Amino acid sequence: MCEQLDFNKTDELKDDVRSFYDQVGWTEVGDGLYQNARFEDLRPVSRDYISRCHQRLNRYLPQSGRFLLDAGSGPIQYPEYLEYSGGYLYRLCLDISFTALVEARKRIGDHGLFVVGDIAHLPFKSDVMDGIVSMHTVHHLPPGEHKSAFIEMYRVLMQKGAAVIVYNWGQKSVFGWLSKRSASFLFGLWRFLSRIKRLVVPRSDDAVDDLNNPNSSGTREITYTFTHTYRWAKQTLGNLPGFDVRVWRTFGVSFLRAFIHPRLGGRWFLKIIFTLEERLPGFFGRHGMYPIIVFRKAEK
Repeated sequence: MCEQLDFNKTDELKDDVRSFYDQVGWTEVGDGLYQNARFEDLRPVSRDYISRCHQRLNRYLPQSGRFLLDAGSGPIQYPEYLEYSGGYLYRLCLDISFTALVEARKRIGDHGLFVVGDIAHLPFKSDVMDGIVSMHTVHHLPPGEHKSAFIEMYRVLMQKGAAVIVYNWGQKSVFGWLSKRSASFLFGLWRFLSRIKRLVVPRSDDAVDDLNNPNSSGTREITYTFTHTYRWAKQTLGNLPGFDVRVWRTFGVSFLRAFIHPRLGGRWFLKIIFTLEERLPGFFGRHGMYPIIVFRKAEK
């Protein structure tokens, strides 16, 4: 049973999310990277796996049309994101953050249309979008508005169109729970051993790579999130035509940073994981950390 929030609290949470992304999350830190990249694994050892996960969305989206709605577009920060709208006349970027849209416009220019808005209350007519993509956005809404966001995306979807949403089960999934617990244990062990080492060999420089250590900065680094379960999605959204759950990615960033390293066969491990995900996309979609939720609007 999800928590209930009054309207004032809901508005406060949305203002909090907007403030975070305007002031922190979409602050560029150089070479097309944003502060929000701290929540992704950008190391070379994981790069191919991450890229192939991004590309998964293309197999569910219509490949062409007039409008692709990017619901919660952010700045379209990764190259693979640009591919989603390659066959569309316009990419309609909607985001609660004005800063995100300014950055998105730098990337796609006249190919984009840009709207400040709320994905739970889309400011568009019904049946106008040929395709919809939404990446890591719905879980920033108050829990009572997750359903509204999905229903709104279905409403604006054109007949024969498809919506593809990357959602987050968090620790409410089997692999999400294992990912978080095992990574926390390993990082805790590493910190303990580091303290022991410093007692023996004092260090004068404890600098770390900010983009690959989310705890290295004193700046505000997180905002509100809430995740539902697969059971909730099935019960709440299962009647949407073409509803399906596929895998986007099984493990979270903390697991990748903790266990995936080039000297320990990290690339091979990720190749094995990707192969398993491809063969069992429904299983890993239900039990992994990040699912792709797909639905389509049938012809009347």
